[in-house]
Amino acid sequence: MPSNDGPRINEAISARSVRCIDPEGEQLGILSIGEALDKAADLGMDLVELQPNAEPPVCKILDYGKYKYQAQKRANEARKKQKIIEVKEIKLRPNIDQHDYDVKMKAVRKFIDGGDKVKITLRFRGREMAHVELGAALLERVKGEIDEFAKVEALPKMEGRQMIMILAPK
Repeated sequence: MPSNDGPRINEAISARSVRCIDPEGEQLGILSIGEALDKAADLGMDLVELQPNAEPPVCKILDYGKYKYQAQKRANEARKKQKIIEVKEIKLRPNIDQHDYDVKMKAVRKFIDGGDKVKITLRFRGREMAHVELGAALLERVKGEIDEFAKVEALPKMEGRQMIMILAPK
């Protein structure tokens, strides 16, 4: 029952001789494949090829079902621990009030501390398009405030009627 994704076991091992390790981790030395398979059968376990590229290949006598189960558990544990970085968006207007600005900056701080990237979108409406420099000044102010805990990944740039800047955790 050899599997494509795992190590070779029992009769699937093609080497003539192998360096054999018993279930407790003790070296049994270099054995012929037949001797190693006999020892595994005597213990009611499988012979698993752990390092096929070594000379001779390293094999261990162990319970293959238990080995696969533990490997799967380790993979699941690693997947659980990885952090997926999201891009959160904060929308501003060029003539934002001080209190509203402070609330938005608190949200930016929370997102950055949580390990996420933040996209700051500054939307211009109507005649505000004539004063894009006010928006640029606001984004410069944001950049100055977040300097100690975040870095600017994408500098402010215009996209249609909005100016966009992306921040990332330091």
